[in-house]
Amino acid sequence: MPEDAAAARAAAEEESAFSHPPVDPDVTAAYGDHPDQVIDFYAPRVQAGPGGPAPLVVVLHGGAWRAPYDRAHISPFADFLARRGFGVASVEYRRGSLEEPGEGPGKGAPVAGRWPDTFDDVAAALDALPGLAREALPQADPRRMVVTGHSAGGHLALWAAARHVLPADAPWRMDRPVPLRGVVALAPIADFTVAEKLDVCGGAARQLLGGEERFAERLPYADPALLLPTGIATTLVQGRTDDVVPHAVADSYADAAAKAGEVVGLTLLEDVGHFPLIDPVADACAVVAEEIAQLAW
Repeated sequence: MPEDAAAARAAAEEESAFSHPPVDPDVTAAYGDHPDQVIDFYAPRVQAGPGGPAPLVVVLHGGAWRAPYDRAHISPFADFLARRGFGVASVEYRRGSLEEPGEGPGKGAPVAGRWPDTFDDVAAALDALPGLAREALPQADPRRMVVTGHSAGGHLALWAAARHVLPADAPWRMDRPVPLRGVVALAPIADFTVAEKLDVCGGAARQLLGGEERFAERLPYADPALLLPTGIATTLVQGRTDDVVPHAVADSYADAAAKAGEVVGLTLLEDVGHFPLIDPVADACAVVAEEIAQLAW
């Protein structure tokens, strides 16, 4: 496809994904004292699967871990899953909010993420979720939990499932795997070294870890490609024409998993870019729901 046509298609995909009005949750519960430490719960709209309580899908939104992108933009996707019969928990977390000083490329723009706050929040949210869900969403079964996330949220989903293989001195380390049915990571920033080489989201992974001087030091605590094998069923869903997080990043994670002796599913969607994966009117979004269902039920 000519470059201009590809750019036009990518722009149209992004416009479609962000065209849907935010969908209010049924319940919002706090897992901490900060205003961003909240979880939106969406009750299942229909009965699906073999009966009984619905599986609980945990959604981690993307946006390069940057403050302008909160959970509102993924609420139509959360509602889409609820209309497929899932209980949904959409997690908010602290993101980068400071502006990079100076002039030139990358300056004057929001910084990606906060160290260690972003990781503190995701760990705390997942730890609190079973108890919060039982109270806020009794229609859902937290024992049948699948974590999904898009882009930067895909990274966080993979990281959340790998806390038991973090370095021994990591504050988020768990002694045993998180009780999950699985992870479905959507166009995830899954390999930080490859993402940096490709300058994914303007060096967002480097910013998340505190800049160039801290990148290598903190990589073992944050990079999913270094936290393998997890022993948790994992599927990546990726558009082949994604120019935001190119599929080379997902490919590299899948290769790293294979070298670690773990099989990771990789669903590559033809003629699909970055945003259709969370766009309720896109065919790719239905594929995502099916991948989640295969793990959840």
